[in-house]
Amino acid sequence: MTDFDVDALLTDRHTKIVVTCGSGGVGKTTTAAAMAVRAADAGRTVAVLTIDPARRLAQSLGLTHLDNTPRRVTLDTPGQLWAMMLDTRRTFDEMVAAHSTPDRAAQILANPFYRTISSSFSGTQEYMAMEKLGQLAATGKYELIVVDTPPSRSALDFLDAPQRLTSFLDGRMIRLLATPSRGIMKLFEAGFTLFARAVTAVIGGQMLTDAARFVQLFEDMFGGFRERAETTYQLLRDPGSSFVVVATCQADALREAAYFTDRLVSEQMPLAGLILNRTHPPLAHLSAAATEAALEADAKAGSRSKGATLARAALRIHLDRLAMSADEMRMRARFDRARAEVPVTCVPAQPTDVHDIEGLRAIGAALGRV
Repeated sequence: MTDFDVDALLTDRHTKIVVTCGSGGVGKTTTAAAMAVRAADAGRTVAVLTIDPARRLAQSLGLTHLDNTPRRVTLDTPGQLWAMMLDTRRTFDEMVAAHSTPDRAAQILANPFYRTISSSFSGTQEYMAMEKLGQLAATGKYELIVVDTPPSRSALDFLDAPQRLTSFLDGRMIRLLATPSRGIMKLFEAGFTLFARAVTAVIGGQMLTDAARFVQLFEDMFGGFRERAETTYQLLRDPGSSFVVVATCQADALREAAYFTDRLVSEQMPLAGLILNRTHPPLAHLSAAATEAALEADAKAGSRSKGATLARAALRIHLDRLAMSADEMRMRARFDRARAEVPVTCVPAQPTDVHDIEGLRAIGAALGRV
C-alpha cells in the first residue's frame, strides 16, 4: 500500500493533464474542482473542464453558470483558475467552422442528419470531449488542465473514441454514402434490399438522403478529425498526463473504482492513484473496548448532570464512528490486497456540503495531507 501524494502531482510542472474518473455520488466533481483550486493556489494557471452537466461545479466556484468557453474564476491566489462545461453541439459546430470553408460549413450545419448526430448520436460526446481537450491543450495557455468526466463507466469511453471513430469512418456504409448516386443505388441493389428496407423503416428515406449528403460534405474533414482524436489519445498516454480515480469506501463505489483502475492499467494509461472520499476516521485515540468500559462505568455511577449526559453522547458517537471506520478499513484492505500498486489517499467527510471556494480549499487541504 502506497500513499498518494496529490500535492506532488498538482505542483509538478511536468503534470499537464489530470483526468478524474469515478461512479456517481462519490464527490468526483467537487474533487476535480478542489484539485484545480489547490493547483491555482500553488501558482499554476489551471483550467477545469467538466463533462458532467450538473451545476455543482459552477456553484462551488462562485459562477452563475458554465458554458463551452473557459471563464475566469476570481481567486486571491498567485495562479489563475478557468472553468468550463463541455457543450457537445457547440464544440462540433466550432470544429466544422474551423476546418471547412464558410459555404461548406453552412451546408453541414443546416443538414438535418448533422443536427441529429451532433447532439444525440452515440459516442458524439466522447469525440467532442477529445476535441475540446485537444483544443485547450493546443492553446498553450494552461499549465494544467483538470478534466471531470461523466459519473459512470462511460467516463472512460473517450479512450475508445479514436478507434471507434476510425471504424465508423472506414465502414462500408460510410463509403457507400460518400459516393453520391452510385452509393445510394448500391444500397438498393438486390443484395442490399433487406438492409435498405430496414434502414428506411428506422430512419426514413429522407434521413438516408440527408445522411448521404452530410457524408459527402464532411468527407474531407474525416482525416483531420481522426488525426486530432488520435493525437489527443496519445497526449493522454504521455508522462505529463495522469488519471485519478475517485471513490468512497462503499462496496459499489469500490467495485467501480476497481473497474476504472484495471481498465487504465490494461490500456497502459498513466494512473496516478485513488482518492477515497468521505471517509470516517476515529474522533479520538480511544479503543472500542475502552469506550465501552467508560460507558459502563458511567452507567454504574448514574450521574444525570448535563456534563455527564454530554460525555455519554460523545462516547456513543465515537463508538459508532469506530465501527464505521473499521468497516471502511476492511473494504479498503480488500482493494489494497488486489491492487497494492495503486497509491491511495483518504479525504475525511466534511461537516457540511461544499458550496464555495473555501469549502473547495478545505477539500484540497485534506487531499494535500499524505
